[in-house]
Order: sequence, then structure tokens, then C-alpha cells
Amino acid sequence: MRFIPVDTTAALVMVAQAPRPKLKNRQTGEMAMDAETGVPLITLDVTFVANGEADILSLTVPQPGVPDGLAPGTLVALTRLIARPWESEFNGQKRSGIAFRADAVTVAAPVLAGANA
Repeated sequence: MRFIPVDTTAALVMVAQAPRPKLKNRQTGEMAMDAETGVPLITLDVTFVANGEADILSLTVPQPGVPDGLAPGTLVALTRLIARPWESEFNGQKRSGIAFRADAVTVAAPVLAGANA
């Protein structure tokens, strides 16, 4: 399976760290670009709260999908969040993890406690 869709409908998602350029090469400062569209990629750390647990996720998002002015604490919604397992070997060391990517991030309206729908 190439990627796993992540259901965010019952999750609370909040910006944990301001967006920053995703780097392809940290030594040269070369930015990572989307392979299909050629647009720059952004890294955004969010606090993802669901099922009584909270995790910090580091997301990759195409730059046009990230609104200006996102600050820590801002509630956001994620469009088409996916998880992609990865594995690599470098100098005989095996590493693995899960990469997260969203098509877009939008500012979400806060839900007030006790508000009637």
C-alpha cells in the first residue's frame, strides 16, 4: 500500500510550530519541491488530538496549501491527510517511520464548550 488515508473528522488539530520550508539538502539549503507540480514544500508541526491521546505530527504540505500567518495555537483543519510508511538504510543502519502529508491546511473555527448546535 502506498499511503494510508487518515480520518481527521473527530480530531482536534492545532499548530505546534510555525510553518517552515522543507529542505531537500540541509547543507546547501536547497528546498524540497513537489515531484508532480514543482511547487515548494512546507513542513508544519501540529498537535493531533484524537481518542484521548495527543501526538505531535510533522506534516509536509505544498506551499500554496498553507495560509499566511499560521502561529502556534491556531486550530486548523487538514485536507486529505495521508500517512506513508517508509524505510531506508544508510551506512548499514536501518531506519523506518511514517511520513505525513496533507494537500492543504485551513484555519478552523474554534468550538466553544457548551455551545448548542
